[in-house]
Amino acid sequence: MLQKAKKILKTVFGYDSFRPLQNDIIENILNKKDSLVIMPTGGGKSLCYQIPAIVFKGLTVVISPLISLMKDQAEQLRQLGVETAILNSSISASVYRDNYNAVKTGKAKLLYIAPESIFKDEIQELLISSKLECITIDEAHCISEWGHDFRKEYRMLGQLQDKFPTAVFVALTATATPKVQDDIVINLKLRNASRFLASFDRENLFLQVIPKQKAQQQALEFLKAHKDQSGIIYCTTRKQVDELYESLSALKYSCLPYHAGLPDEERHSNQERFIRDEIQIIIATVAFGMGINKSNIRYVLHYDLPKSIESYYQEIGRAGRDGLRADCLLLFGYGDSMKIQYFIEQKTTQQERLNAQIHLDEIIKFAQFGGCRRVPIINYFGEKYHTDNCGMCDNCVDDAATLVDITIPTQKILSAVKRTGERFGLTYIIDVLTGSESQRILSNRHHTLSVYGIEKSFTKKQLQYLCFDLIAKGFLEKDEEFGGLRLTSKSNEVLYSNLKVMGKIQEPEISTKKGKLLDTNYNKELFELLRAKRKQVADRLDVPPFVIFSDKTLQQMAVYFPRTDAEMADISGVGTAKLKSYSSSFLPVINKFLNTNKTVSPPAVSVSPAIPKTVKTAQKLRYIEVGEEVNNGATVDDLVLKYGIKPETVIAYIYKYAIEGNELQTNSLESNLTVEAELLAKVFEEFKKDDYLFLKPLYDKFEGKISYEQLRIIRILSIVKYGTKS
Repeated sequence: MLQKAKKILKTVFGYDSFRPLQNDIIENILNKKDSLVIMPTGGGKSLCYQIPAIVFKGLTVVISPLISLMKDQAEQLRQLGVETAILNSSISASVYRDNYNAVKTGKAKLLYIAPESIFKDEIQELLISSKLECITIDEAHCISEWGHDFRKEYRMLGQLQDKFPTAVFVALTATATPKVQDDIVINLKLRNASRFLASFDRENLFLQVIPKQKAQQQALEFLKAHKDQSGIIYCTTRKQVDELYESLSALKYSCLPYHAGLPDEERHSNQERFIRDEIQIIIATVAFGMGINKSNIRYVLHYDLPKSIESYYQEIGRAGRDGLRADCLLLFGYGDSMKIQYFIEQKTTQQERLNAQIHLDEIIKFAQFGGCRRVPIINYFGEKYHTDNCGMCDNCVDDAATLVDITIPTQKILSAVKRTGERFGLTYIIDVLTGSESQRILSNRHHTLSVYGIEKSFTKKQLQYLCFDLIAKGFLEKDEEFGGLRLTSKSNEVLYSNLKVMGKIQEPEISTKKGKLLDTNYNKELFELLRAKRKQVADRLDVPPFVIFSDKTLQQMAVYFPRTDAEMADISGVGTAKLKSYSSSFLPVINKFLNTNKTVSPPAVSVSPAIPKTVKTAQKLRYIEVGEEVNNGATVDDLVLKYGIKPETVIAYIYKYAIEGNELQTNSLESNLTVEAELLAKVFEEFKKDDYLFLKPLYDKFEGKISYEQLRIIRILSIVKYGTKS
């Protein structure tokens, strides 16, 4: 059955290989073993049950809390040629009846349904009469009181184990601490469930936190860096959403609001327009987003502080689902924590207040953290993060070499806090240091202190940033009730033990252009033409554009320039059904572009799909240059660093150099081999029999024991050693 699953991955979904853990999860489900899957948003959870659903002869039920999620996923599956049904209150009576019959007759492979509906008599009768193979509970953290989005209706789902004992149960979520995981297993009554925990690290998300000063101005600066891109702005309150929407609308930004205070019809319409790329920005409370399957969201801006790390992680997880870079900016102001504190105090039970307070404390620690941003997030979910420098957060991209000795200004700030009695806020302390003649300072006689007016070297903004940094480093703490700054035990080390403090004296910058994942090297003009065609096709079919193709798939088309059906079939994300449906729409766009721009060549590749086998992947000069570098002893890693491209791209260049008959020294390539000698000999024997222009049959023959990258290297060595029939 696993071989059939791998075939479905390529022919239906258009992917050459599984992501980490997908292979193991799918095999576990196909063997009818209950599974708990913890995988970040965009990590490929849906495939874990969709592929088994296609393999199984009977029905797979997917229980989801949100109508929007059901609708998007069902539409995507239908575009792939998979018969899918939805049964909920959002569809008309006639459509409901058709979907019901599709399940009853066995035509539908998947049924999406809400937890509130699963126990209705007519649904229970339908499921009992069907051959029910699998029950999938999506957003499974909702079952746990320790989770950030607890829903009482989820508590009943454990009863399904008794009603459908032969069905395999799969629970999936993007966010679950170890305690929440245990809660899910217990409440769903999962039987000897295997737990699959993918890394919580979303490597393509750039994380940044800056002190909130002039929030709207900071937001505008961020939006300018993301012109014509799709994004979400999260606010704590409905009032803040409405005010920001009015301001951005007046500045001609393409945006709409979303919160629970809007009429249902308007809220639904605004969400649909965002999903369909009719507007670029949705300004929303946390009421928006769970289950949104839109893959081309390029940024998430937190205008206010989220209520927990789970909420923050869930919300930023809506960006970059296609694997391309996305920017996540949090504006952190202490006033925001007081708003959340107010909501905590309104909770009815002591336990609820305690849980909420713990969550708030953790997100504040994250916002103040001075190291890699990924450390507190990933550790929070029980995973150990050991990377020294992620290269994709504000703290890691700030070059340590730019740090300066800030011991003296730190001592001045700490002294001002101490001499004013450790009861005044940040703004007051800065006013004292800069010599303000405000009535409050004069009446308190703080103009007579030795620290009054002693700091003239820095602007108030620079001092404010420095104070935030000292709070983050633990040299100051803030009284959350009254807002006053206080000294800590570390403060005494600076004041009395000459502890040296290193830092930056600067205003925070928005780092949207920093980080290791920058813009991919594709033809921008062709990409925009393909995007326009995608919107046109989507509107004609009345579906969201990302359902047709993701941005990543379009970018690959703008890298490899496929001109035929065979070449397009090698693009990641183009399966058999989509090739049949859309090649006649997209290939003419590519061919017309190339015919009009005859001097255009494919750019040097810097994306990371499986390398297409029939598409020309490089400019002649580059692949010859790479081949000559290899002959001079350069390794794959050397060339990755020199040209700023992916290892698979380097290997593709070397392959092209070799098949054109150029002499190639192979010592550096052989150093990249990790395959055992006995297995390597068997692979060489296969290459002697066949050129394997397409590597998938060989990959399958060795049951995935050898990666595609290793197979590509061995193919090159085989060409050099034994020649090629091509």
